[in-house]
Amino acid sequence: MSPLPSPSLKVTNARVWGGEPTQLLLAGGRVHAVGEAAAQAACDVEFDAGNLLALPGLVNAHAHVDKSWWGKPWESFGGESSTQGRIAHERARRDALGIPSVETTLRVLQQSLLTGTTRMRTHVDVDLGVGLDGIEFVREAAERLDGAIELSIVAFPQDGVLRRPGVLELLERAAADGAEHIGGLDPALIDRDPVGQLDGLFDIASRHGCGLDIHLHEPGDLGAFEFDLILDRVERDGLPAGLVNIAHGFALVDVDAKRRRDLLQRMGELGVSMTTVAPVRMRQLPLHELDAAGVRFGFGTDGIRDLWSPYGDGDILGIAWQYGRSSGLVRDEDLTRIVQLASSDGAWCATDESHDLRVGDRADIVLLDAENAMDALVRRVDRSAVIAGGRLVDLESMREVPWE
Repeated sequence: MSPLPSPSLKVTNARVWGGEPTQLLLAGGRVHAVGEAAAQAACDVEFDAGNLLALPGLVNAHAHVDKSWWGKPWESFGGESSTQGRIAHERARRDALGIPSVETTLRVLQQSLLTGTTRMRTHVDVDLGVGLDGIEFVREAAERLDGAIELSIVAFPQDGVLRRPGVLELLERAAADGAEHIGGLDPALIDRDPVGQLDGLFDIASRHGCGLDIHLHEPGDLGAFEFDLILDRVERDGLPAGLVNIAHGFALVDVDAKRRRDLLQRMGELGVSMTTVAPVRMRQLPLHELDAAGVRFGFGTDGIRDLWSPYGDGDILGIAWQYGRSSGLVRDEDLTRIVQLASSDGAWCATDESHDLRVGDRADIVLLDAENAMDALVRRVDRSAVIAGGRLVDLESMREVPWE
């Protein structure tokens, strides 16, 4: 028998998805064996999970890790509350707070890891003031964590696309430099040219083969019309399934049931996904309708204690709780489905590979003192241990990161 890749870690007495206690052998950053095969194998290190619930690493499908003042002195909310007002306030204050930077981003990633997040799609601002520096800062911060969190980056034009000449060129450069996705934002309300913005973004995506992840806050018929424009371009350009995501998508809950059903059916057929941050003041995207249409779905934190809002702690299980509670979902199968979307079934946002606790999967495990996944969700149970890429995370040292 060939030797195991190093380092190898055997996790004993772990209740995978709430089942009977079992063993998992982790080697070379992957799940190498489960059950009796793991129990019989030698390893470098053994860790007793003490009959804790074991879930796959949590997945944040919509973050903004470059924008946070987490770890810095309290920043009072200022500026106007509108989208335009938040953009203007952020531009006026970010330099004084040292945003973006490697250090501020690293603190957000560490906080996310403390809560069990091991995979993430993050939007990173690209504009005429910061250029592409934010992307480099985020990449360097992730490298400092030695791959504990696998990131997928969206070059995000927060300040608009067409209304800021030169931004399309920056997005082009970001795609050429390896950004996995480029973003867009409210093509009608921000740029006042939905056709022009979407044509520019889809042209870059088609030529570079990168993904598109578009913030769409616009409500009602206007938002639904922009869904149509996006879906028309996916079909026209023959983009592969999984390449385009619509974030927020508030219009879906504004339109009537037939219009929503038609949009979701078309999204499912074209492989266009959705992400939500489960905003508490609004109706939630409909879980059963999304699943019935085959639309992939994921949860995100949005910003974490940033110049848009002081709320957020990086815990995607908290967002999942918020979604389930405000959706009125109480049955076991629905609560379990929500946890799946926050973990195994949300990983599409960052990877094409399977993300669970099966042989061959990346060895990302969250251990919690809970009876089952439903219990972990409704009680928002603390994370007892986190394993990322086959390595135990030193949670205590991360909790000791000093605040400024």
